[in-house]
Amino acid sequence: MRNLPDATADADGLTVGQVSTRLGVTVRALHHWDAIGLARPSLRTAAGYRVYTAGDLERLHRIVVYREIGLGLDRIRAVLDGSTADVPGALRAQRAQVAMRIERLQQLGAGLDRMIDAHEHGLLLTAEQQAAIFGSGWNPDWAAQARLRYGDTTQWRQYAERSAARGPEEWQAVADAVAGFDRALGAAMDAGVAPGSPEANQLVERHREVFASYFPLSRQMQVCLGRRYEADPGFSAHYDGIRPGLAAWFRRIIDAAARAHGIDPATATWQ
Repeated sequence: MRNLPDATADADGLTVGQVSTRLGVTVRALHHWDAIGLARPSLRTAAGYRVYTAGDLERLHRIVVYREIGLGLDRIRAVLDGSTADVPGALRAQRAQVAMRIERLQQLGAGLDRMIDAHEHGLLLTAEQQAAIFGSGWNPDWAAQARLRYGDTTQWRQYAERSAARGPEEWQAVADAVAGFDRALGAAMDAGVAPGSPEANQLVERHREVFASYFPLSRQMQVCLGRRYEADPGFSAHYDGIRPGLAAWFRRIIDAAARAHGIDPATATWQ
């Protein structure tokens, strides 16, 4: 390595700092490449500072390009120093890996698009699909109304995350589970199942499991829902349409199960 007077560094080559700025790599990376013998400066000043010549800069340009396409430092060394006989083959292999990463990123992008749509719209189903799955009485505007009311809540975010991963078949399975639970609820009331009984408590647990298709439901939150099932005209019409008085009975079995777990239904809150 030839030494130069400090005053000639700019004329004969570039310092580490200048190369770092020109190539957009860190000084630390340049020092590392020098230490491992991948790209050593050909010159040093009398004070010992590294100076890169035009030839050194050309090698560094190639290192930066190869590193950006994903080649490791050992592979870069082999390509630059000619120790690999099939450079085009090595680059084709790297190109195949890049193509795989691009495909994966495209998939991630599509997943993010679905997540965004789910957060903004709730259901990622057409109006026709919703009617086919949830029945002719389903209103496609309900999801948009729910988002306006609950869009800033944790539960809406949890619901959106589940919705983003579901297509028509998955939503059909959710609808079937809900319908099955509603039938079991009506049959239990017909059979005279008493609030607080093991059979009633099992139904309450089943309700939490089915409802988890939308978002996790704590026992206190379930009590709050029970109140709404009875008081809200839309919900009460749904349950009373299955069996007259079912909305009130459903609330009673929820409250009884909550008491068995030390929760006072009168003071339960959405938490």
